[in-house]
Amino acid sequence: MQPLTTEQIRSVIARGKARDAIFQAVGILCLAIGLVVIFLLVGDMVIRGYDRLNLEFFTQFASRRASQAGILSAWAGSLLVMLVTACAAVPLGVAAGVYLEEYAKRNWITEIIEINITNLAAVPSIVYGLLALGIFVYAFGFGQSILTAGLTLALLILPIVIVATREAIRAIPSMIREGSMAVGATRWQTCRYHIIPYAMPGILTGVIIGLARAIGETAPIITIGALTFIAFLPPLPFSQLPDGTMAGPFEWLMSPFTVMPIQIFNWTSRPDPAFEVNAAAAGFILMVMVLSMNGLAIWLRYRLRKNIKW
Repeated sequence: MQPLTTEQIRSVIARGKARDAIFQAVGILCLAIGLVVIFLLVGDMVIRGYDRLNLEFFTQFASRRASQAGILSAWAGSLLVMLVTACAAVPLGVAAGVYLEEYAKRNWITEIIEINITNLAAVPSIVYGLLALGIFVYAFGFGQSILTAGLTLALLILPIVIVATREAIRAIPSMIREGSMAVGATRWQTCRYHIIPYAMPGILTGVIIGLARAIGETAPIITIGALTFIAFLPPLPFSQLPDGTMAGPFEWLMSPFTVMPIQIFNWTSRPDPAFEVNAAAAGFILMVMVLSMNGLAIWLRYRLRKNIKW
């Protein structure tokens, strides 16, 4: 094979640069189209729901009159469900990820578990709703409560938390473990004082992204029987109930509920066009909540990684 001449080499380089320029232009065009579509959709949502973006919209219950309807019970229910979801999924998911990565032996059993965890992250959310309907609602007798919804969404994001924890731990250099054990630290001490703190940025990012996905889920919540119209809040701990008794500290867990996606679904199904304005305003608020959670994840990851020194 004869070597290429200078002119042939320049021609090959020029063709490569031309392909790079075309690929870059196509990428910029696709990005621009995506951003324009997003801005149009968000802009239409804001314009249609602008009149309802006020304090009364946040502090009023749902109503049959569109002008008097609000999202108080919906956003309060969303926050309480997310609280139960985080309390159930985060400790279990992080512990499972640490065990699989640091303690579990490498054999066919752990390989099957890892494959199933990865596959569970791709299971449609309505499947988790059907599973929760049979286990939490009927078998355990939790009913259509905040506890049932929180546990259902915890099952949904559990694979995400486990995978994020494992990936964050894998990113830690092996010299950290070796140095810790070289000075006499046990495996648990190594995990507690070195592995988990160094992996915390990645873990928190996975947790918050999982919660951001859960807060917008509708299918599993509808499947377990969430209410579409609710004009009261769950009872506060140690508050007086309508029958004169005092509520327990966890009485709110068994309370009926609704969430933001269900409220939006209810309004969009109404024939009155005025409810579409409420749905647009509530949709914009839900989008802001999700974007805020993703922004918090990015900020925490950046902030915590600055403090890590290998």
